[in-house]
Amino acid sequence: MGETSSVENEFDDWFIESLKIYNNIHEYQLEHPTRVIEWTSEKTICVAGYSSDKNEILELLLPLKLFTDDNQGLCAERDFKVVHGGFSDGSIHCLKHIPGTRCVVTNDGFNSNLQVWDLGGEDCDVIKRTGVLQLKSASSDKGVKIAPGLTGDPCVLHGSQISDIQLTELTSGKPLYSLGKDIPDLLSSLQFVSGSVFLACACNGDLYVGDTRNPSGLQNNPAGGREGVHWCMGVKTDLSSSDPSSCSVARLSSACQVVVSDLRDLRAPLFQAQLHVQRKTTSDDFMKVTWAPALDNCLAVSGFDGMVRIYDTASWRPELMEFQPLFIHRGHMMSDDQFDTSSAVVTTHVWHPSRPRTVLSAAVDGSVHVWDWVDKATASC
Repeated sequence: MGETSSVENEFDDWFIESLKIYNNIHEYQLEHPTRVIEWTSEKTICVAGYSSDKNEILELLLPLKLFTDDNQGLCAERDFKVVHGGFSDGSIHCLKHIPGTRCVVTNDGFNSNLQVWDLGGEDCDVIKRTGVLQLKSASSDKGVKIAPGLTGDPCVLHGSQISDIQLTELTSGKPLYSLGKDIPDLLSSLQFVSGSVFLACACNGDLYVGDTRNPSGLQNNPAGGREGVHWCMGVKTDLSSSDPSSCSVARLSSACQVVVSDLRDLRAPLFQAQLHVQRKTTSDDFMKVTWAPALDNCLAVSGFDGMVRIYDTASWRPELMEFQPLFIHRGHMMSDDQFDTSSAVVTTHVWHPSRPRTVLSAAVDGSVHVWDWVDKATASC
């Protein structure tokens, strides 16, 4: 009885606190949990389930209340809205939107095939699979990572390990670039930093810089001394700049460390941090680190438990030290008026591309949250 009362009090405390720390917070419940949230416009996202059965693939319109300033009066639209939807026969572990199109590309996490989907339009609310790219991979049972091309005709960069990274044109399936080097390291993250330059992070923490104009010009930057842990990366790019070296790279380890570098010298960290996190899962599948695109020096970390943590890296140093988060989203641990710290795990999160403190996150219970957190510095003024 005393334990139940304590849990209820903890939930009540969080609910009261949430009224002060969020400008907005909204929830949507999926039939099956998702590990992908991809922007398709400023107000719409694409999500898809990863269960072994048939899964929904949905385009959701965010609650319009989120985009209404306080001085504009009341807004009735406080819920997510399904604008387009369809079904996948299998799980979806990776999903990327192709810029400038109504197309997304997916992979199921178990083979190297890529599925191409049409998100529909004003005259059709059905998301349809329009093609499959059957690709060869040395580690096809691990699935592939995908990075959409940023310029030219629709294309995707993809691979399951460093040696099979390839750029493929979507309409024809024609390979436009392949690495041609025998590097069997498994791939954890892949992203373009300019129209032709890309970054690849291996699961062992090594970073590779490649250029689709030069198949033999791959640069390897070993992590060094960080064996035995799993790594992923998040990249902050300035696409308005012609210099790819202006991007910042954050690597997150399964030992809850973050190492930040830039392309001028990926071997030497600009700064790093040990995160104070008590892991609630032994899986590394949901680890994620992302930079805020519209907020200086801020990054978000999730995948260890039921929280999303926001950090301000402005005070971080080259020496490894422990730093506290600027903000923590605990909403996914609230279920049926209970505080669940044991089973709740965040599966993914994304920042809004232009709203500085708006973040979306999802968890293993099928919940999807969009939340806009309060800047305490301005709130106290």
